[in-house]
Amino acid sequence: MATGTGEGAAAPKAWSARFKELPLPLRVLFVTSFVNRAGMFVFPLLAVYLVRSKGLGTAEAGLLISVGSTGLLVGSLLSGPVCDLRGRRDALVAALVLNAVGYLGLGTLDGPPWTYALLLFVALVGMGMFGPAANTLIADLATPEQRPFSYTVSYIGNNLGMGIGPLLGGVAAAYSYHVMFAGNIVVGLLCAVVIRFWVPRDTRTGTAAPKAAGGRVRFGGVHGHVLWMVLASFFYVAPLIGLEYVLPLAVTTELNASAGLVGVVYTVNSVVVVGLGLQLEKRIASYPIRTLLLVAGVLWALGLAVLDFGFSLAAVLASTVVWTLGEIIASVVVPTYIADHVDEHRVGRFMALNGFVLGLARLVVPFGLGLIWQNHGARPVLHTMLITPLIGIAVFAVLRIRSSAASAASASTPEPTSASASVEAGSGPADAVRSGA
Repeated sequence: MATGTGEGAAAPKAWSARFKELPLPLRVLFVTSFVNRAGMFVFPLLAVYLVRSKGLGTAEAGLLISVGSTGLLVGSLLSGPVCDLRGRRDALVAALVLNAVGYLGLGTLDGPPWTYALLLFVALVGMGMFGPAANTLIADLATPEQRPFSYTVSYIGNNLGMGIGPLLGGVAAAYSYHVMFAGNIVVGLLCAVVIRFWVPRDTRTGTAAPKAAGGRVRFGGVHGHVLWMVLASFFYVAPLIGLEYVLPLAVTTELNASAGLVGVVYTVNSVVVVGLGLQLEKRIASYPIRTLLLVAGVLWALGLAVLDFGFSLAAVLASTVVWTLGEIIASVVVPTYIADHVDEHRVGRFMALNGFVLGLARLVVPFGLGLIWQNHGARPVLHTMLITPLIGIAVFAVLRIRSSAASAASASTPEPTSASASVEAGSGPADAVRSGA
């Protein structure tokens, strides 16, 4: 992680200057990721498409989407092996092509309902592969000092794209569902072409953090502490997925307010991410990893407590500001920790596991909260969501967590020698993919 802005440090650079210093393939990745996210017209409007265009019932459409969404889990698990066997670039291109193929079939073919679930599964396998592969590419090409900034930029770009995509998709769908599908497919394939030509096939630079030596690297063993961190991050991911399910229902039923308020919540979330994401990133390196994860949990718990104990329109908006700060911290710290501590030949698998945790939450959280709501009402659902980050705080308080590579290096060598500087900059293949250095 970055060395921060401690006493005697140089003045922090503007984010634009730091962005230009990143390797060119990463800058290409961030732009294409944003464009691809902004072009995701179909998924947010899929239920509407299946009901209005394909004539399915709402329950049937929901079941098909749930079944098809298992593709996110499969895609996350496939991402690691594909990254290792074929390279990060090929994994990214394959993800975009699979997504396009699935949506092409979904938008043009007529058949029994099970075919829609199968085609959606194919499309979401691609969607599930893309995120872990992108995170793995960042781990390959960014130095330890650049990683928090890189993951923050990636996170902000994805959020901006996801905010724009449904709006553009709604405009396209109002004209024609075929236009909606065509836009999604064309944007995805264009991004695949850009990545194919601008990202090198072999992106492992050899600049990864030092790892424990000896024996084969597995999910456990010397990387057990990373495994447990990724699994424990479920307690910070689950509330986010829970809010996606609970807020629309709670706002419209408990508060009898317009569903448009849900859109305002997403707007507030995006504004906080864009406005404060880079500011938080500059301070992340100044604190230990455990402290950051505990703070993230506290922010999640405070935001959900506002909802639980004072549910109102004002509380919904205020809580969004608070829990978004926790979301930002966790979203940057976890992939950075993976990149800093996992052997470079297994980074893809751990990034895939991180994506799998998110996909698992998307499957189990809505179902579990739905059962609670159906049997006990809305209030116990809010209680359950509040308890979840509290469990995460307790787990991270006792979990074995190591210092980041960059922090450890800066502590042991306050003023790098020319030799250490050359190692940090990389050599051989690394120089071929870095620019602006």
